[in-house]
Amino acid sequence: MASGTASRSEDEESLAGQKRSSSPVSGAIPKRRSSSRFIKRKKFDDELVESSLAKSSSRAKGPSGVELGRCSGSEPSSSEKKKVSKSVTAPVTPSPVPAPTLAKRMKKSKQPLQVTKDLGRWKPTDDLLLINAVLQTNDLTSVHLGVKFSCRFTLREIQERWYALLYDPVISKLACQAMRQLHPEAIAAVQSKVLFSKAEEQLLSKVPSTSQPPLDTFQELLHKHPELFYPSRTAKALQVHWQLMKQYYLLDDQTVQPLPKGDQVLNFSDAEDMIDDSKLKDVRDEVLEHELTVADRRQKREIRQLEQELHKWQVLVDSITGMSSPDFDNQTLAVLRGRMVRYLMRSREITLGRATNDNQIDVDLALEGPAWKISRKQGVIKLKNNGEFFLANEGRRPIYIDGRPVLCGSKWKLSNNSVVEIASLRFVFLINQDLIALIKAEAAKIAQP
Repeated sequence: MASGTASRSEDEESLAGQKRSSSPVSGAIPKRRSSSRFIKRKKFDDELVESSLAKSSSRAKGPSGVELGRCSGSEPSSSEKKKVSKSVTAPVTPSPVPAPTLAKRMKKSKQPLQVTKDLGRWKPTDDLLLINAVLQTNDLTSVHLGVKFSCRFTLREIQERWYALLYDPVISKLACQAMRQLHPEAIAAVQSKVLFSKAEEQLLSKVPSTSQPPLDTFQELLHKHPELFYPSRTAKALQVHWQLMKQYYLLDDQTVQPLPKGDQVLNFSDAEDMIDDSKLKDVRDEVLEHELTVADRRQKREIRQLEQELHKWQVLVDSITGMSSPDFDNQTLAVLRGRMVRYLMRSREITLGRATNDNQIDVDLALEGPAWKISRKQGVIKLKNNGEFFLANEGRRPIYIDGRPVLCGSKWKLSNNSVVEIASLRFVFLINQDLIALIKAEAAKIAQP
């Protein structure tokens, strides 16, 4: 008993000393409280569950140990209390997260993204069109030749895609999910492009080609043979395909002309004779006709300008070569010869003046020299039936004939070798006497009763 009382007194003294040391001393600075716990971090769901399980197990173990000590009939010693307090206050470290479970969760979260991802160049509409076309024709080569996909695929690519849709579970699953998400209008557009099967074409080929059947005829075909035609077929679609078959002579009552046998080769003239002109449609292209008209008008204007500039080039040729053609020929009535230019009069009436873009005349006096003082229509030379020439002034400035002024609105007779002066430009008027004599003789014959 003495030893027990001694141990109790020692424990009480130690506890009292701890209380004294923990009580604040007057005038002393209180100690700063700090915690040795680690900073909490965010945990995943798995870690939260496992840590909560660990905490609950530690809590269950701690109180049970204390209760057992108390039930023994003696209070726990100071060393036991320290052990218990350490076991309770010690932080519970989270158990390591298993890598396989986390990887599985990440894979599951990425699966929806892979479902909506577009696999290569094949679109959902292309897959739907491929499936329907193969079910109709049962021939991948016909599908390659007759179906128009969103982009160009080779026969090998079509075969690989068809086998992938059949035997690859991943690709077939993704393709089916993508096709289910298509809009009804897109599905209807794809179904309208489905190829015709041989059974459908055989029924259409029985429609005679001699007459133009109405839509009711094809509607009756749909009602009589619903099991042979594709579900989305319409009477209009059947009529269009029938017209195409008629164009290529695929109907039962149509025959194709055989090619000539032997060494005979079909030339262009024979082929032209075989063409039925009544079947050729004369389609007018208004835009093309307008372009051709504009081009023709432009070419004619260029030709007219070249003809008007021909006299200028003739003057340059004559001045360089020093040789000029004879003054008269069988069609020249008279000549108005200047220092640089020689004008031929080949009609009974010619106009003199200055040519501009808006005014075209027969004799352009600007080719002889400075003509800014000459009017655009200076005068007119006429040949009368009696063989006499007259010059009428229609410009603002006077014209001098052999030194005699001819005012505006007046006219004067021109003789052979008459000198004509117009705004300081001098010309000599020469008459083809032989041709004028023939004209006078013919006029005299006509005048006789």
